[in-house]
Amino acid sequence: MLGHVPWKWEQALRKWTCPKAERDDNPKKTYFALRTQSVPALLLCGMFALAAAWAQNASTMVFPTLNGGPPLVIGHRGAAGHRPEHTLASYELAIDYGVDFIEPDLVSTRDGVLIARHENDISDTSDVAEKFPERRTTKTIDGKKIEGYFTEEFTLAEIKTLRARERLPFRNQGWNGVYEIPTFQEVIDLARRRSQADGRVIGIYPETKHPSYFRSIGLALEPRLLEALEANGYRDADAPVFIQSFEVQNLMDLSKLTRVRLIQLMEDDKLQPYDFVLSGDRRTYGDLMSPKALAGIAAYAHGIGPYKRSIVPQGSDGALLAPTTLVADAHKAKLAVHPYTFRDEPVFLASDYRLDPVQEYLQFYRLGVDGVFSDFGDTAVRARNMLAR
Repeated sequence: MLGHVPWKWEQALRKWTCPKAERDDNPKKTYFALRTQSVPALLLCGMFALAAAWAQNASTMVFPTLNGGPPLVIGHRGAAGHRPEHTLASYELAIDYGVDFIEPDLVSTRDGVLIARHENDISDTSDVAEKFPERRTTKTIDGKKIEGYFTEEFTLAEIKTLRARERLPFRNQGWNGVYEIPTFQEVIDLARRRSQADGRVIGIYPETKHPSYFRSIGLALEPRLLEALEANGYRDADAPVFIQSFEVQNLMDLSKLTRVRLIQLMEDDKLQPYDFVLSGDRRTYGDLMSPKALAGIAAYAHGIGPYKRSIVPQGSDGALLAPTTLVADAHKAKLAVHPYTFRDEPVFLASDYRLDPVQEYLQFYRLGVDGVFSDFGDTAVRARNMLAR
């Protein structure tokens, strides 16, 4: 956290906590001025001095990323390891941990409002079965039959009567029933409010979920997404936003409609983008990772978001194999690389890391990734801070 205290904010806080020292940046004079401070004030001064030192050190370091800066930490569904995913509480906690971006997956309600859910089937992430038992139905989503409760069958007013639940049974269930399902606009409002309050920019990283499916039922996500971004001032490549998608054509279309940065997500190399399945294109994500294909992606996207095992594979025994050349190949094509998903729990960690998730982050940071999607932004930021030391 301390490494993310911005200089202007640090100065203001130092003025409050260290009034006798803030007038002089000379270390010797500052030391003697601080001798008259109280112990709590000294501790606070020390904390912010360390923060400033980290920021200065990090700003002069050269990382093996595409732009030489520190890798981004992306709060995957917020702080999903600590709070139910895609809730304002989850996003806010991720911001508290110091993440650079918060990630809302976007689906649509029946009345065309974008809301933050990982899937349009909200059976496992809300109390919908108890409140609307008669709405259970079966749909075919991206070629798979799914029985459940789907956001496109509910108005926003109905969605707002629901409360979020923790999806994974081994995570804390104590927050079930507490939080609403947020709209995309509410996520934007949070990011902007906290940016102003914290004195640093908190970006948003929306994903279009099942874009071909939603387009097929007359609820295309892209027009509403662009409308929301435009209305909130996210208009160009400098805006703190990335749009991501596992499909290809919708990103290619978006590249002609907006100047904000786009990220081509990639699943396991044997799988296909669903729009490829629909069009009869036989290429897989593995094909899209070739140097030639990466050069083609660079024509419409700022970067790629691959599954982390495409960078550091695992063998059949679970042991890690030698890293691939994907990061270097992408960087050669001028593409940023933001792999997913990093989690602290032992079930998600390769045995090579000896139950220490920090070791996984450090390996990927040293390989030059430009950002990581993490359920545990606190761990991701802590590991990044270790690089500067």
